[in-house]
Amino acid sequence: MKRFLLWIFVLGFLSANAQDTLTVLQYNLLNYGNYTSYCTENNNNYLNKDGYIKTIVEYVKPDIFSVNEISVSPSIHQHMLNYALNTDGVTKYSKANFIRVNTYSDLGNMLYYNHNKLGLAGHVIAQSYIRDVDVYKLYYKSSRLSNGDTTFLYCVVAHLKAGSGTDNENKRNVMAKNTMDYIAGHNPDNNYLLSGDFNLYSDKEPAFQQFIDYKVAAIRFNDPANEIGAWHNNPDFSLYHTQSTHTSSGCASSGGLDDRFDFIMISDNIKNDNKKIGYLSGSFHVVGQDGKHFNQSLTSSPANTTVPSDVLNALYNNSDHLPVTLKLIVDEPVGIRQFTHSAFDVIQLASPVVNQLNLRLGVNKTTVVTIEIYSLLGQRMMMKKQLLQSGHNRIEMNVSSLPKGMYIVRFTDGDGRSQSRKMIKR
Repeated sequence: MKRFLLWIFVLGFLSANAQDTLTVLQYNLLNYGNYTSYCTENNNNYLNKDGYIKTIVEYVKPDIFSVNEISVSPSIHQHMLNYALNTDGVTKYSKANFIRVNTYSDLGNMLYYNHNKLGLAGHVIAQSYIRDVDVYKLYYKSSRLSNGDTTFLYCVVAHLKAGSGTDNENKRNVMAKNTMDYIAGHNPDNNYLLSGDFNLYSDKEPAFQQFIDYKVAAIRFNDPANEIGAWHNNPDFSLYHTQSTHTSSGCASSGGLDDRFDFIMISDNIKNDNKKIGYLSGSFHVVGQDGKHFNQSLTSSPANTTVPSDVLNALYNNSDHLPVTLKLIVDEPVGIRQFTHSAFDVIQLASPVVNQLNLRLGVNKTTVVTIEIYSLLGQRMMMKKQLLQSGHNRIEMNVSSLPKGMYIVRFTDGDGRSQSRKMIKR
């Protein structure tokens, strides 16, 4: 009888949580609503850019959309919300309030978000040297929000000083250190995203070292792509170059794709899924980057087929940067009755195992799967998140660190529905 009750406890425990997905998009908009001597009403009219941004947003479908190089005029922020985001029946986007401390720069940051999933809890300026660095505090609209059950996500949006040379590197370093010092003194043990156009040429730059090796280890940031190196003019990083999409000059910079300026970085809490928000492994990518256009324009030969042609055209015409994106998984409490069906067609688990668990998962639609291994006492021992394509997928997990014994492996699809299998570790 005791053994039977133990299994009931385990299965009930394993059906306690589901996951929601948040898509994050970061984009330098290239003087949106701000006219200069080189970005004019003729070659960079924001009324034309509305359609390009709309096409890109409809393709990526972000829940969090952080931008650089937008006018500091609140009316421009509202215009973009009305005419590039909430159009053709879409009503889900809201914008953050605008705060300006640095009054010298004509370019600012802004954050747009899906208010069906997220709410804005606060907004402050972390530092204002050269340009403002914004910190937006979002909360997840949990099904138990009325009981105070939610989780928070801090989005730090920065546009560091542009230009090569030691002087500009030092200015970027000051901006980065000021930002990290602010985080260290304000709610550091939370979920943090750091996104923006960092204008970095190498991982050796002091600003980047501030982000990844800050003196307080708990708030250091991680590159989800894990592509650390000398990015500038280096073909080894072609898949991660974001600037420049053009070879001819005008409003857009010329030179072709040869720099990794644009980032979304994640805190340890997100990397390790410590506080109900985790990074979906393998989801970071540069939108429209095929790795085949080093030192070339985005639209040059060979044909770029990573995105539809209208999206490619929008990326090229809207900006001289490519946006970057990733996905986050939010743990969401749900009721037991939501687990009656799942997207899994078949789960094949080779057991017993020694060091490596080999899985074959068949799904009837593209979905995010969370694979969790639990002891018979209900303790989660391991977890892996994976994006699966429709059809059969093979997954391997290193389980050499697990003690010998019996375990429960739980599989949860992107809609929060799960199945479980028994595993024996020898």
